[in-house]
Amino acid sequence: MASDKRGMHGIWASRWTFILAAVGSAVGLGNIWKFPYITGEYGGGAFVLVYLLCILSVGIPVMMAEVLLGRKARMSPINTMHRLTEKYKAPAFFSGIGWMGAVAGFFILSFYSVIAGWTLYYSQEMVTGTFVSISADDAGAVFGGLLGDPATLIAYHTLFLFLVGFVISRGVHRGLETSLRMLMPLLFVMLLVLLGYSLTTPGFAQGWDFLFRFEPEKLSEEAIITALGHSFFTLSLGMGAIMAYGAYMPANSRLGKTILTVGALDTLVALVAGLVIFPIVFSNGLEPGAGPGLMFQTLPIAFGQLPGGIIIGTAFFVLVAIAAWSSAISLAEPAVAWAVEKGFSRVRATITVCALAWVLGLGTVMSFNHWENHQYFVTVTGIDQEGEVAFEDLRLYADVEVLRSTLGTTGGLTYEVKGKTFFDVLDFLTTNILLPLGGVLISLFVGWFMTRRAIADEARMKSERMLSLWRFMIRFVAPLAVLFVIYNGLI
Repeated sequence: MASDKRGMHGIWASRWTFILAAVGSAVGLGNIWKFPYITGEYGGGAFVLVYLLCILSVGIPVMMAEVLLGRKARMSPINTMHRLTEKYKAPAFFSGIGWMGAVAGFFILSFYSVIAGWTLYYSQEMVTGTFVSISADDAGAVFGGLLGDPATLIAYHTLFLFLVGFVISRGVHRGLETSLRMLMPLLFVMLLVLLGYSLTTPGFAQGWDFLFRFEPEKLSEEAIITALGHSFFTLSLGMGAIMAYGAYMPANSRLGKTILTVGALDTLVALVAGLVIFPIVFSNGLEPGAGPGLMFQTLPIAFGQLPGGIIIGTAFFVLVAIAAWSSAISLAEPAVAWAVEKGFSRVRATITVCALAWVLGLGTVMSFNHWENHQYFVTVTGIDQEGEVAFEDLRLYADVEVLRSTLGTTGGLTYEVKGKTFFDVLDFLTTNILLPLGGVLISLFVGWFMTRRAIADEARMKSERMLSLWRFMIRFVAPLAVLFVIYNGLI
C-alpha cells in the first residue's frame, strides 16, 4: 500500500480502490429498489434524464467538495473540519460538519443494520425453500412474522453488525480495501448474472418499457424534487463517509474524473437492478408499484414460482445483502476513524461504535412490534361530516392505539391519527435534516472559505474553465438545490 506522511490511517492502493469504496458506499438498499421504482413511477427515460442533470449539477459537485476536504486534511471528518475551519478562518460552526456527519452516519447505521438483517434472513429462507410455490397470503405472513419477532430481528441485526465490524476492525488495507476488492466485483458479477436471466423472461420488454419509456408528461414538480433529492442521497453525501474515504485517496488522483466515474457506476447499478427486478415482476403478473414491500413480500412469490427459483432468489437476496454490507461499512468508518485518532486501538474503536449502534438499533427493532403504537410528533386531524378539516393538533408523544380509542367520534367528528415511530424519527432526522444540512455547509465552506489556490492544488483539474464552473456550482447551485430539498422534506 502506498504511504502518505499526512495520514495516520493509510492510503488506498490505487484510484480504482477508492472508486470501488465510494461506489460501495453509494450502492445500497435504495439503489436496488428505490431508484428503479421512482424511475418507472415518474416518467421513465425522462426522469432518468432529469436525474442525471441533478447528479451533474448537485451530487457530483458536493461529492467532489467532500472528498477534497477529506484528502486535504487526511483525518477523520470530525478532526478534518476542526482543522480546516481554523486554517481558513471560517466561522466556528463549520467545524460541526464532521460531528453532524458522524452522528448522522451512526444513527443510520443503527437502523440500517436492522433492515439489512432482513436480507440475511430472506437469503436463508430462500436457500431452505420456504418460498417454493408460496401464496401471496403466506408470503405476507412470513414477512409479518419476521417483523413481529423481536428475537429474530435482534439476531440478524447482531449478525449484520458483526460482519460490518469484522471488516472495519482490520483497518484500511487489510479490512476495507481487501473486502471491497472482493465484495464489489462480486456484486457486479451477480448483478450481470441476474440480468442475463432477466433477459430470458417474457416480461423483459415490459420491464424495459417501464423503466425507459420517455414520458415527459409525468415530470411533475414532485418528480423533479424526487430526482433532486435522490441525486444527493444516493452518493452517501453529508454523513462523513465520503470525506473519510477521501482521506485515504491517493494524492495524485484527479478528483473530477474519479467522482464522475463513481456517479456513473452508481447510476448504472441502479438501472441494471431495475432491469433485473421488473421483468421478473411483470413476467409473474405482479404489481410494480408495491413500494418497499415488493422486495420482501412480492418478489419471493415470483422466485418461488420460477424454475430454479431457489438459486435465483438466493442470489438476489445475497446481492442485496452485499450492497447493504458495503454501505454500512462506510457508515461506521467516520466514527471509528475519530476514535482511533483519540487513542483507541482500531479493534476497540470498532467494538465500541458497533456496540452502541447495536443498542440504539433495538429501538428500531421494537418499532415494528412492541413499540409500534408508541409514536412521536403525532398529528390529530378532526374531520367533520362534510369531509372538511375541523382542527389539527400536534402532540410530541402518544400511544396512538389508546388515542384512537379515546377519541372515537367525539363531537361528531372522525379523527385521523398519524405519527412517527422511533425508527421513523431517526430516518426523518437523518434523511431530511442532518444529511442535506451537512451538504449545504460543505458546499458553502469549500466554495466561500477555501482559497481558489488550495482547491486547485487538491482537485488537480486540468482545465481552469472546469474549475471555475465547479466552484460556481458549489457556491450557488448546489446549496440552493439542497436547501430546496430540506424545505420540501420538512413540509
